[in-house]
Amino acid sequence: MPNKPNPISNAGIFDEKTLRMRQKRAKRDYKKIPDKGSDFLMRFAADEIAARLSLVSREFAHTVGVFGRTDALANAIGAVKSVKKIARIEESDFFVNEGPFEIGVAQPNILSPKGSKENVYDLAVSAFSLHWSADLPGVLIQIRNMLQPDGLFLGILPGPDTLTELRECLATAEAEITGGLSPRIDPFITVQSAGALMQRAGFALPVIDSDKITVRYDTMFDLIRDLRAMAATNSLHTREKSIPSRFLFARAAEIYASRFADADGRIRATFELISISGWVPHHSQQKPLKPGSATTQLADALKASK
Repeated sequence: MPNKPNPISNAGIFDEKTLRMRQKRAKRDYKKIPDKGSDFLMRFAADEIAARLSLVSREFAHTVGVFGRTDALANAIGAVKSVKKIARIEESDFFVNEGPFEIGVAQPNILSPKGSKENVYDLAVSAFSLHWSADLPGVLIQIRNMLQPDGLFLGILPGPDTLTELRECLATAEAEITGGLSPRIDPFITVQSAGALMQRAGFALPVIDSDKITVRYDTMFDLIRDLRAMAATNSLHTREKSIPSRFLFARAAEIYASRFADADGRIRATFELISISGWVPHHSQQKPLKPGSATTQLADALKASK
């Protein structure tokens, strides 16, 4: 397996030009066949964020969606009664369909151009996009700066157990055929790293959790077709640039079917979702007690509980 990258930064990991090209291709293809279902992960994440948001007992006057690339996130958030005005920041107006949204265009790692206003929004949301950032710590800091005091950020990123089956089968097939390994699956952030990033960005009351979903396919090639439609195929800088042997994927598909198929012959693919949330610090928020300020000793509390 390839060396593990720094979990805090993806600087230099992705071929930005190839990644943007594939994202635009995916968007263009989806416009042609909008009901083929390949955006199921984005819709799942958007619905999850909307469900979490509906549990927050306050109104959000001005929300911003960060790098949604489709309308799924904005539409899901817009259906929450507490959300009023919605803006979108995208890397290109190519990713925006007509809709009742304010539109802003930003570079992948620069959300707030120099001279722009800060503390504009009271809610920011993002789903399945920030893991491609070359400066994730910097982007999270910019999101915090875009929010007003006591503003909320909700996001979802893929976790390290995403596509573990595909990773294993490609590695095994490549080792058999070539005797070596090439990086083929993107690196993903862990729960621990996500928590560290939120604290480093200055968010208060951070909450990080993980969930997994299993999707079934007829073959490995159907899974890869969906990944291509999500722009989630290999865009790593260190990827093998030459066209891989057709025997590699054929062998990987055989291994996949033998190791990860159910009784009906369909294969399983795991996707892990890391949910992150945090608030911009505000005097009204709960704060931990100062060390030594407790009025009851632990020993006394333990005796009282017996």
